[in-house]
Amino acid sequence: MAVESFRSVPDIFLHRVRSTPDSVAFQYPLRGGWEEMSWKDVGVAVREIALGLSDLGLSSEERGAILSGTRVEWLLADIGILCAGGATTTIYPSNTGEECAYIIADSESKVVFAEDQDQVEKLLAERDNLPSVSHVIVFDGAASVDGWVLTLDALRERGRELHTAEPDRYESTARAVEPSQLATLIYTSGTTGRPKGVELTHDCWVFEGEAMEAMGSMSATDKQLLFLPMAHVFAKVLEIATIKMGITTVVDGSIDNLVANMSEVRPTFMAAVPRVFEKVYNKVVAGANEAGGLKLRVFQWSMKQGYATSRIRQQGGEPWGLQSLKYAIADRLVFSKLRATFGGNIRFFISGGAPLSREIAEFFHAAGIHILEGYGLTESCAASFVNRPDAYKFGTVGPPLQGVEYKLDEADGEILIKSRGVMRGYRNRPEETAAMLDNGWLRTGDIGVIEDGYLKITDRKKDLIKTSGGKYIAPQKLENKLKASSPLVSQVLVHGNRRNFCSALVTLNEEEIEKWADANGLGGQSLAQLAEHEEVRALISPLVDAMNADLARYETVKKFAILPADFTQETGELTPTMKVKRKVVEAKYQEVLDGFYTGALQSVQ
Repeated sequence: MAVESFRSVPDIFLHRVRSTPDSVAFQYPLRGGWEEMSWKDVGVAVREIALGLSDLGLSSEERGAILSGTRVEWLLADIGILCAGGATTTIYPSNTGEECAYIIADSESKVVFAEDQDQVEKLLAERDNLPSVSHVIVFDGAASVDGWVLTLDALRERGRELHTAEPDRYESTARAVEPSQLATLIYTSGTTGRPKGVELTHDCWVFEGEAMEAMGSMSATDKQLLFLPMAHVFAKVLEIATIKMGITTVVDGSIDNLVANMSEVRPTFMAAVPRVFEKVYNKVVAGANEAGGLKLRVFQWSMKQGYATSRIRQQGGEPWGLQSLKYAIADRLVFSKLRATFGGNIRFFISGGAPLSREIAEFFHAAGIHILEGYGLTESCAASFVNRPDAYKFGTVGPPLQGVEYKLDEADGEILIKSRGVMRGYRNRPEETAAMLDNGWLRTGDIGVIEDGYLKITDRKKDLIKTSGGKYIAPQKLENKLKASSPLVSQVLVHGNRRNFCSALVTLNEEEIEKWADANGLGGQSLAQLAEHEEVRALISPLVDAMNADLARYETVKKFAILPADFTQETGELTPTMKVKRKVVEAKYQEVLDGFYTGALQSVQ
């Protein structure tokens, strides 16, 4: 599919506004309903923000930071920064004031967009550590007496005044942006250490937009629900796709409203991290088990037909005859109701940010819901490989996007990527940049294999467990398998590096274990109390045994503990994209882990 080439994100944006001014660009929640913005409306808002920033003195490649959850103002601010010739620094709203100050200072951001007064308070508390910041612009909040904090409306008013005085300035500034200029500084959330600022140029994003359009999987006829954190590269690449293809995008970062929003706005596709799909899977399976009796038997029969049909479709066929009839009945009884909770129009989901277990993908596929797993890094603008609706293999992250080259390191199978989407480097970290970029090839740190042109990720290079016996084990494979085995399981961490066997830390799904407890005479007990109960351990132990049955002996989990609390971002065990911080968890529960191996050397070899 041939696509037109552009020089920069502002170039793409101006083309979109000019080409489809009356089409709906964004929908967003307002006063209990949904407000619409056409591309023409967006064009006006962006122009006012861009000129307002120019009036504040933001110039070429100077950084404007955004400290906010996912909302329509985030996108308007981002595009406004870029059309002013600046570059956007992204910050998670969950970051502490100290963390925000580090990112703002390291990026030398000149202005900061803040979501509300709570975020402004973080900045005020750290103001002495923010010497580069001339102004803070608040979406929902009040201006400060000294003028350091401005409202978004006030910024836009400055932009309107400048446009009246210099009507050609906006477009001339936007058109002057070069492909090599810095567009985005995304600080990796990381599972350890200080975040690194990944420098992504305009050409990186132009490449991504064109490569995604060339896939032919999405078009202007689609509607996207965007809820992912915009500070993450996964959401950012979807923003670029929105602009490049003119896709109507519903913007609401509320996780609590996600299912209700899907039912209301009826998107045709949506991206999410695997944890979202795991939670839906657990809720569906737990609901069927809780219903019991005839409803459970109908669910089990329907899933049997769904899996049989999924296997046929994975081979490129379609069910026929008796199997077609059985699936139609299963669809009417069970699967259509599940799809209806997602609005009924979903063509596919996109999964990224962490590995998706094959069990989860096949469960949804059995129900007629397609999850397309993709792969990429912040350092490669997210999308480097992705399964297509008509070309997919579960358990893989798909073939490469057009223009992406790849190879596997002969020594250890590490995946190397080369494309225009690869970062220009880490900000202020030349040594780490040199270690990551090898003659234009990006060292991903992930281990993989190629299966018929499809990339399969086997593990993170740094996460590989090497036992004291010299055996290498991929813990994510075991973790995903155990998480998918029961809705009672929330998180799993497999441990064993330099140990003589593998062990595991397991957390419970609080909602599901409380239901089980109420039904089994243990209601009213806390999660920590239930975690210590022998009857609960008796529920988890067979799951570990079943997982072990399919593993090589050296891979098996020989001991496990049920933890008193789930991993959360607030307690420091999860990143903002819900990845487990292995070293943090292992340090927190070091005593538990060490206890597995005390005096066990001979008994488990």
